[in-house]
Amino acid sequence: MKKWGPCACLIWMLSGVAGAQELPLASVSAMVVGLDTGEVLFDKHADTVLPIASITKLMTGLVVVESGADLDAWLTVADWDTQLAKNAYSRIRLTSQARRKDLLKIALMSSENRAAYNLGVHHSGGVKGLVAAMNKRAATLGMQDTRFADTTGLSAENKSSARDLAALLAAAHQHPVLREYSTTRQHTVYFRKPRYKLGYGNTNPLLGSSRWEVSMTKTGYLTEAGRCLVMVTRMNGQPVAAVFLNSFGKRSPLGDAGRVRRWLEQGIQSSVATAARAHEQKVRASLGLL
Repeated sequence: MKKWGPCACLIWMLSGVAGAQELPLASVSAMVVGLDTGEVLFDKHADTVLPIASITKLMTGLVVVESGADLDAWLTVADWDTQLAKNAYSRIRLTSQARRKDLLKIALMSSENRAAYNLGVHHSGGVKGLVAAMNKRAATLGMQDTRFADTTGLSAENKSSARDLAALLAAAHQHPVLREYSTTRQHTVYFRKPRYKLGYGNTNPLLGSSRWEVSMTKTGYLTEAGRCLVMVTRMNGQPVAAVFLNSFGKRSPLGDAGRVRRWLEQGIQSSVATAARAHEQKVRASLGLL
């Protein structure tokens, strides 16, 4: 069994957990790792490199927090500088101001793209500086399968593996502010110049369920990435880092989390919806995965 080590930056080398491949999931790739032990509890194509969509924002948040940037500072909201980002909807008004901590919170909990973009605008070296720092941080975590192309996840060139993202979860989970912001269920941001307010909700409905203990989470979606989910929760009596990448329906990765938990705790296998299963098989075949 691999252990984490003192800095929680280990990439687990175990794979092919007994019985894991026999458990049907909607997700093309998945991994569940004991947060305290580093033991791989479930592994499905965990080293396959895939687009990760807005899971990217978890690394954005980690680098911003670790940079020591003033979270109470007021930031002026800038417009996109790329054609790709211009396709992203946002209710935030250009040239208005919000505190960095509010932009960070809604980027994590509600996946607000303009907020994540502006965290880069106001980072040392701008957006390019933040992306470079994100890739550098990934390297320090041993995330060899990971590359970040922007701060939002709007580019399909943001890619990683389930194994790498489990390591990112472990590192991010060490920061209380990231745990709090990513699991906030509802939040209202008060802007200035001009003064207005906007309400936001969390993209992970499991936070409202009494059956789940979630201490960190991020969701993501792009056509190229499918539905993605990462979270720190409890399974089989212990905290785990759970990663589910590229599934079909909006609730498919949530269903996969339940399927893995039931399998770990009770040895029960649950069925996958036909459309979700077909998507998983199609993507897996296109990647040459058995």
